[in-house]
Amino acid sequence: MELNISELLDRDVLSRELELKVEEKGFYYGGEYIGLLKPMDLKGTLSKEGDIFILAGKLQCLLQLTCSRCFEKFPYAVNIPIFEKFANNSGGDEEIILLDGGVIDITEVLENNIILNLPIKRLCKEDCKGLCQKCGTNLNYSECHCRDDDIDPRLAKLKDVFTKA
Repeated sequence: MELNISELLDRDVLSRELELKVEEKGFYYGGEYIGLLKPMDLKGTLSKEGDIFILAGKLQCLLQLTCSRCFEKFPYAVNIPIFEKFANNSGGDEEIILLDGGVIDITEVLENNIILNLPIKRLCKEDCKGLCQKCGTNLNYSECHCRDDDIDPRLAKLKDVFTKA
């Protein structure tokens, strides 16, 4: 979704209230598809200070993430503040996003903010048990009957030391 800011470029209008619903199905990040269960909802203001445009507001949406341990899909609520600066010339400031004419690609800005706020380890629940390393059983739903006596042959003699006592 593109946000037209031409009215702020040409006139002396200094601020504009925003209430946007960005309807997307999802996006890719690092080879992973992140689905959107609810639209991205942005409420805030777009203001002009000199040659710099400032987008400030609150972003809410519901994502569908994949658990890092069990690979099950789960909903993840996002409720984050947004603060971005835009200009035609960055002037050496790394925090300023360059404008493409009088348009801001708001979808890309919101997706980047979501990505920055995603947890590094995405867990469906705090005590997720994950998958069995041998048979792949989801340990959250059932127990597997794999034998747990797999010992590295280089360390097998150490086991004897502790059992002889």
